[in-house]
Amino acid sequence: MTVQKKYLIVIVGPTAVGKTAMSIKVARAFDTVILSADSRQFYRETELGTAKPDEKELAEAKHYFVNTLSIHSDYNAGQYEREALEVLDEVYAHQDVAVVVGGSGLYVKALCEGIDEMPEIDPALRERLNQEKETSGLEELVARLQSLDPEYADIVDVKNPQRVIRALEVIESTGKTYTSWRKATNAVERPFEIVKIGLEMPREVLYERIDRRMDQMISSGLFQEAEALFPLRHLNALQTVGYSEIFGYLEGQYDQEEAIRLLRRNSRRYAKRQLTWFRKDPEVKWFTPDQEGDLFSYLKSVISE
Repeated sequence: MTVQKKYLIVIVGPTAVGKTAMSIKVARAFDTVILSADSRQFYRETELGTAKPDEKELAEAKHYFVNTLSIHSDYNAGQYEREALEVLDEVYAHQDVAVVVGGSGLYVKALCEGIDEMPEIDPALRERLNQEKETSGLEELVARLQSLDPEYADIVDVKNPQRVIRALEVIESTGKTYTSWRKATNAVERPFEIVKIGLEMPREVLYERIDRRMDQMISSGLFQEAEALFPLRHLNALQTVGYSEIFGYLEGQYDQEEAIRLLRRNSRRYAKRQLTWFRKDPEVKWFTPDQEGDLFSYLKSVISE
């Protein structure tokens, strides 16, 4: 399919909704590549707990930003923005369409709109907040964030201490909510048209899919993978749903049955936060996975032949 403009098809939605399968179908239809915008899939060492595309899926379309980093690497949305734009420059030299897929709202936003300019933070403040996390626990910092900036607390991954501490340090440094800083910067203009697709399904169906996926991960060896990573549990890349619950079990905080209950519950909560984030974007056109025909008709109507 030949087009005059350059297009970026962005496929978003909650975990387990079927984004990977749909992105491959879209990429194959337009004979193009896929850029992952799922920050959990960047890391080579985290295989089972992040629901990466499997070898067969990776072979069906060329993927970028899957298994590209070590969990020892420090990586952020600003770096992703720069590197993803470089990849797109290369892709658009030969193709007119590219696909981005993922559930990490901040990374999608960085690529589509640019990263907001945030104030410089006193390292001493960051150190103090990290010490508070160690002494009082992450839950206390989350409660403070919910009080000071409930809008951001509703969408942030509250299991990720780096995100929680980042928001609190900005609030304490400036006296303004983190939300207000995030909304302060105007979106940058990109040299390509952005077409946003959202995948959704009834909540009860999605939650059943999440539970089934978690059961499959466990039967495939998720607990064993987490145990091997346990000595590195302090790394930011491992502060995520799918690993932190098992780390708690390995630390003796609760039994395996409770760990499994937390894995399912926190995965459902993660999906809910993802939906909250993406539904605030009026540019997203929503479909269910079984509306594939309507989805492709929409893409063809937007992307000129």
